[in-house]
Amino acid sequence: MISFTLRIILLIIIAIIIFYILFRIIINQNRKISEMEFKLRSTSVKHGQNFEQFVPFTKEFEKIANKENFVFIGKPIDGIAFEDDAIKFIEIKTGKSGLNESQRKIKDNVKNKKIEWHELRF
Repeated sequence: MISFTLRIILLIIIAIIIFYILFRIIINQNRKISEMEFKLRSTSVKHGQNFEQFVPFTKEFEKIANKENFVFIGKPIDGIAFEDDAIKFIEIKTGKSGLNESQRKIKDNVKNKKIEWHELRF
């Protein structure tokens, strides 16, 4: 017969093995979740970038600017519309995305009328 102490030691060893297996499973699942979250964010960014190309052809855009006057830049803002009565900085967002720090600074400069004209001649 196995002594009481030996049974306790075996139970502790089995518990440690089970704990280790469960720990490894949890770590593996967390890694998979992180990879899936990264792929989802990447897909969202790509979707947004593709969508930006079609926005100038929408009725919502026509309320803001004439698509023929829109010049796509891409970064740090999506583009500028050069209208007869105004120059319009346009940033297109999809979903719940917001302005990044660079875009917020540009928006603040435009709102505060910190815009300059420089002409270089060679």
